[in-house]
Amino acid sequence: MRLVRWRGEDLLERLDDVIAVYGEAMGYSVQLLQTRRGYVAGHTRRDSFEAVATLGDDGSLLGFGYGYRGTSGQWWHDQVRNALRRDARKFWLTDCFELVELHVRPHAQGNGIGARQLHDLLQRAAHQTVLLSTPEAPEDTSRAWRLYRRFGFVDVLRHFNFPGDDRPFAVLGRRLPL
Repeated sequence: MRLVRWRGEDLLERLDDVIAVYGEAMGYSVQLLQTRRGYVAGHTRRDSFEAVATLGDDGSLLGFGYGYRGTSGQWWHDQVRNALRRDARKFWLTDCFELVELHVRPHAQGNGIGARQLHDLLQRAAHQTVLLSTPEAPEDTSRAWRLYRRFGFVDVLRHFNFPGDDRPFAVLGRRLPL
């Protein structure tokens, strides 16, 4: 397997595969995945867009991750901004790389793919901080949580509900560079 850096056009060429990996990793319904296609495609045009993919020896997509500079007027950024105190907003959001997606197919998890993808994205993020959101889960049983803690992510918001999703999320962050 190999890690490759993607431009927005590269991700769009493999959008069907990206959505399939996303769906497998998150367990989302087909209906929800269809709505995500438009969001993901739109994200590729955002400022400071960075993406990586892990390809199997046969070219199959095993995992991917991407993010971009967060700014006012973006839905996720504004949701988080409105939930933070003024001092926390200034610290976390002034020059922030938003790690939007980081996923690995379930059958390929546990092989360091997510860690390599995350490391590469954070190494290239030319920002002061990075933020992400992940569903709340027991930290000792969740691979994602263990990965984020291993990379030094700390709690920014806990048990936060985004409009349109009943599940509670945690917003995690860390200073950059690594």
